[in-house]
Amino acid sequence: MKIRVVQIWGFLMTVLGWIFVACTMAMEGWKIASVGGMGGSSIIKVAWHWSSLWRKCFTDSTAVSNCYDFPALWSVDGYVQIVRGLLMGALSLGMLGFILSLLGMECTHIGGKDPSKYKKIFTGGLCHIISGALSTCGYAVYSEYVMIKNIDVKLIGLEYGLGTPMFLGWVGSAFHMTGGFFYL
Repeated sequence: MKIRVVQIWGFLMTVLGWIFVACTMAMEGWKIASVGGMGGSSIIKVAWHWSSLWRKCFTDSTAVSNCYDFPALWSVDGYVQIVRGLLMGALSLGMLGFILSLLGMECTHIGGKDPSKYKKIFTGGLCHIISGALSTCGYAVYSEYVMIKNIDVKLIGLEYGLGTPMFLGWVGSAFHMTGGFFYL
């Protein structure tokens, strides 16, 4: 009975982590920069520049957004391509982990006898842990690039900060890996 509860908790945590990571792929505002208001006020903002993995946008104080979609794969910065690849790989490996762990859980009656079920859930748990590590690496690459650009001495222009999808993704990655450890 105890092992079933741990497996169910692992399944719920991996599902939640996978959903968080998948949602961040579509979310806007991975990096955000705001332009100050009158007299350089840090309270009143006049405009925001933000970007995601798929487009860059500019929103002014009247809530009018002008967006530029990245037209082709080769027109995107290299670090964005790396992050896209890592996150897509993480989501694919997480889906494989779902299938294997679902077949290997004790509470399911598909997937064979006990020795083969244990191998399946162990492999599924490893897939989830590797998937969480891949997505963590993707978020780390993106945040490292944003922070290095802010530290640049020759920076003339906007100072970007990390947006909500980055933090949601890190939480999702932690859930994904924790659920994988529950399976193991």
